[in-house]
Amino acid sequence: MTLYNKVSLVMLTIVMATILSETSAQEKRSLQEEVENATKALTEAMLKPTAQVLNKLTSDKLSYGHSSGTIETKEQFVNTLVSGASVFEEIQISEQTVYLQDNTAIVRHTLNAKTNDPGKGPASIRLGIMLTWVKSNGSWQLLARQAFKL
Repeated sequence: MTLYNKVSLVMLTIVMATILSETSAQEKRSLQEEVENATKALTEAMLKPTAQVLNKLTSDKLSYGHSSGTIETKEQFVNTLVSGASVFEEIQISEQTVYLQDNTAIVRHTLNAKTNDPGKGPASIRLGIMLTWVKSNGSWQLLARQAFKL
């Protein structure tokens, strides 16, 4: 192999590596945006809950942890919101990070909300949240959520 051919091969390898890393970065950004959109959709569904939307966004194996230590199944989580037992009037998300690993994403953020649960009256809450999303059949579903007091 001539020096010219060796140099050409090295240049081709560098170009291909650059293209692949750019594609990988674009794919990662696209997946991150999908997870961010799913998280936003969940927030909107908690403000205006419907069983159809909440069921679509959550895994059948959902483990939904509250800062009080209460753990809900998917059925309990959906029912709590749809029945009006838990009422969110406003939710603001800040300091959000997304970590991707294959078809799983971990989202962490701070949740500031105004609630008005029956029998409890208006309240303001500030919680740390960790969400675990799994991509299944082309869409992201919430597998686990844990809230903690800040």
